[in-house]
Amino acid sequence: MKRILITGGAGFVGSHLCERLLNENNEVLCLDNYFTGNKKNIKNFLDNINFELIRHDICEPYYAEVDEIYNLACPASPVHYQYNPIKTLKTSVLGATNTLGLAKRVGAKILQASTSEVYGDPSVHPQTEDYWGNVNPVGIRSCYDEGKRCAETLFMDYYRQNKVKVKIIRIFNTYGPKMDTDDGRVVSNFITQALKGEEITIYGDGTQTRSFQYVDDLIEGMLRMMTTEDDFTGPINLGNPHEFSMIELAKTIIEITASKSKISFHPLPQDDPKQRKPNIDLAHEKLSGWKPKTQLVEGLTKTIKHFENLI
Repeated sequence: MKRILITGGAGFVGSHLCERLLNENNEVLCLDNYFTGNKKNIKNFLDNINFELIRHDICEPYYAEVDEIYNLACPASPVHYQYNPIKTLKTSVLGATNTLGLAKRVGAKILQASTSEVYGDPSVHPQTEDYWGNVNPVGIRSCYDEGKRCAETLFMDYYRQNKVKVKIIRIFNTYGPKMDTDDGRVVSNFITQALKGEEITIYGDGTQTRSFQYVDDLIEGMLRMMTTEDDFTGPINLGNPHEFSMIELAKTIIEITASKSKISFHPLPQDDPKQRKPNIDLAHEKLSGWKPKTQLVEGLTKTIKHFENLI
């Protein structure tokens, strides 16, 4: 049994990670300030003797004896991270500083949940881990993009200077049950609009692309990354390399939900990436052949069932 701290543990990805680690008979400390996390995501674990829920803001130091740390705490959708951009930036930078300090003190291995947003609006396609990105440092998305880039820098400097055992993953668009219906991400937006029979809003002309990863595949990749040798830090891409346009996604969701929703087009927001697709060769090599197993229609069908219970 390991004692594992998950910051942002009541969030969408964090709650799935809590469940998987509990099922593998670990002791899990779930830390969250509920800025975007929600107690309903972890309510089924509250009676588990191996689960501990802590209300705490990771911008402030936290102390505990743990074997591993998964640092997931940060708003992840544009609606949420642009609501309070200064808080978002602090969560990434101070959160990384505080969790790395804890890992150094107790000798824990620590994983940083970074993001494909570190690539910005990429001029290289698909994106490989050695691509430095095309990020606007003063735009409306910069609080998230640059915050995550700075967190990666901190992780690597703690590794080089203090020998902390760090792991960095770059998460590409992930979806699945426990997403909030109003979190502002494209999958949840389209599903909610389709189930309500509202217009499906596409920003831009709909030709911009994303690669959509089902949450179970991400969790598997995260766990495998944590078990790699100490001298392998990453960063490593975790995403589904199958690429879909926004129009394709909208039409697929309309078909699965049998919705009568129509598609409407609106101006593209500032700095919104035109394309996003991971190269996962490194993940396949280093993570024992890891690759996503759940394809889009199957994953969307499971996610839609979850949303039907909420709407």
